[in-house]
Amino acid sequence: MDKPLRIDGRTELIVHLGHPTHSFKAPLIYNPYFASAGINAVVVPLACRAQQLPALLPALLGADNVRGALITMPLKVAVMALLDAVSPTARVAGACNAVRREPDGRLVGDMFDGDGFVRGLLRKGLVLNGAHALVVGCGGVGSAIAASLAAAGVARLRLFDVNPGAAQGLRDRLSVTYADLRVELTEPDPAGVDLVVNATPLGMEPGDALPLDASRLDARAFVGEVVMREHITEFLAAAQGRGCRVQVGTDMLFEQIPAYLAFFGLPVTSPERLRELAALSTAQR
Repeated sequence: MDKPLRIDGRTELIVHLGHPTHSFKAPLIYNPYFASAGINAVVVPLACRAQQLPALLPALLGADNVRGALITMPLKVAVMALLDAVSPTARVAGACNAVRREPDGRLVGDMFDGDGFVRGLLRKGLVLNGAHALVVGCGGVGSAIAASLAAAGVARLRLFDVNPGAAQGLRDRLSVTYADLRVELTEPDPAGVDLVVNATPLGMEPGDALPLDASRLDARAFVGEVVMREHITEFLAAAQGRGCRVQVGTDMLFEQIPAYLAFFGLPVTSPERLRELAALSTAQR
């Protein structure tokens, strides 16, 4: 960090809401950047369970020096009901991960998980136009990734969730905007697909089961992860053992932060600069 982080009476807050907070990486990325760039703002993690959100979110964003909120698991779907307006991406995803208060007091939401995930894939050279993808987990982050994959031109999208209603709801929302996209509700079998995405929480805790049978992965498949607790999760390690190229969970985060900064009206920087400044271990970057 080039400069110490200063907090004073003019500091603007971005609250980071979710539960549990121990896996949050955003404060370790945003705050070093804010300090380096002389931006008088700070990201503060706050533990918030789903039942607490309806009371907590409006109260927090009612404070004059709270610029907005980052929303993470398990709140990305639940927060939608509390907003006055959402972006088309958030509407298709059925989830939101950023909220700001407009001058008139309205709460406006957007979703950047999917865009960050897809930008990471494209920067690694993966061709998504016409590809066949499997998304395991159709909650907030999985829905966002599916929406962005559809926008990127995938031809076939297979969806699985342990809650069949979540996968069905995502398919219904996708069909409204992407009528030509082939969407299938399926078992989590990765055989024969070009891209496999773990969009479940599996991997956040030691001893978690893998989200699918890794022995079914094709060596040509690209495997992406959203879990950020470890740089190489057990699932990614298993994928690498099969010869697959992989994308780690933090790539999605670094790639989407410039879009977040613009959403909150703050100076934008590059993912590379954010990685350089982040208060994370080299492995986590």
